[in-house]
Amino acid sequence: MNAVPAETPTTPLVAASSTLALVHYLDCRGVLDRVRIEAITGMTLEALQDPDLRVPADIHYRLWEYAEQVTGDPGVGLHAGQVVDPERMGLVGHVFFNCDTLGEAVTQYVRLHRLINESVILSFEQTGEQAILTWQPDSPGHYCRQDMDRTLAAALCRTRHFIHPGISAEWAEIAHPRPRYASEYEQLLGGPVTFGCAVTRLAFSSSHLSHPIPHRNPYVYSAVLRQVNSLLARLQTRRTFSRKVRRLISRQMSTEKIDADTLARQCHMSRQTLYRRLKKEGLSFHDLVEQVRKDKALRYVAADQYALGEIAFLLGFSELSAFSRAFKRWTGMAPAQYRARHHAGEAAGQMQE
Repeated sequence: MNAVPAETPTTPLVAASSTLALVHYLDCRGVLDRVRIEAITGMTLEALQDPDLRVPADIHYRLWEYAEQVTGDPGVGLHAGQVVDPERMGLVGHVFFNCDTLGEAVTQYVRLHRLINESVILSFEQTGEQAILTWQPDSPGHYCRQDMDRTLAAALCRTRHFIHPGISAEWAEIAHPRPRYASEYEQLLGGPVTFGCAVTRLAFSSSHLSHPIPHRNPYVYSAVLRQVNSLLARLQTRRTFSRKVRRLISRQMSTEKIDADTLARQCHMSRQTLYRRLKKEGLSFHDLVEQVRKDKALRYVAADQYALGEIAFLLGFSELSAFSRAFKRWTGMAPAQYRARHHAGEAAGQMQE
């Protein structure tokens, strides 16, 4: 009997302020299509202005793909990142540029990065005379070339604008393949660039870390830092909440119907409160049920532990045909075809070993 793999974690989220900044860039370029953007994000532009809102990373990255398409600019991330607008930096940006020195600012940036984007892990190290920032996605599917371009450009351009115009990179390693606009990277970053690397890294001289931040305001810094620390604590609480709801949905999955009212009572709240708390994470109750059902379906069908009819029952489908239609919608193939391909892939891997 094959063991069933552990469930996938909750969808990583991105600060809605980042998504809103991209929308603002498209507006400035004169290519803002409100209807299309609201269709991609699943929410109104007014809802995106909620400072507490967080958007699923997949949706944020889909909007970047749309931005490249609608602008006709493959380097849209690099170009959007070069726009320095103090009104659209977000709370973490205000913490960064009100620290005493660049070194302290980098430390806070790394500590608070999950408030910006949970799908990317940011780390910082000093080796000899170099300081190196490393960005690594939590999974290959969460690497977005346009968003990575924007991150690098914004980091350098904002630092030059607010701290010192002479700051440049000593070298950079980029995880995506060399694009058509590759020559723009060295012009922007100031040092040699290598593409197709394992992770994205940006190195600069450690001497820059002692640069004082010219227009820092200790009162603003103190107030904003308290606010972001509170957000960080609330984020942890909310993530724990969504994981709890996923577990409850998973347990209730084999019953005839997944009932939001029952789940809300188990969480000691009203259905409206349940919906509102999930919305703060960029999730809807229906989407969360669909995620859990899809995850379980893929694991059960691949594991070959249950017959397809049993899987349909375990996932709360009234009949096998309904499960088959849903599975084909998720994967583009019937459950039996998916199982056969999975087994064929395993067999081929064993022969190669």
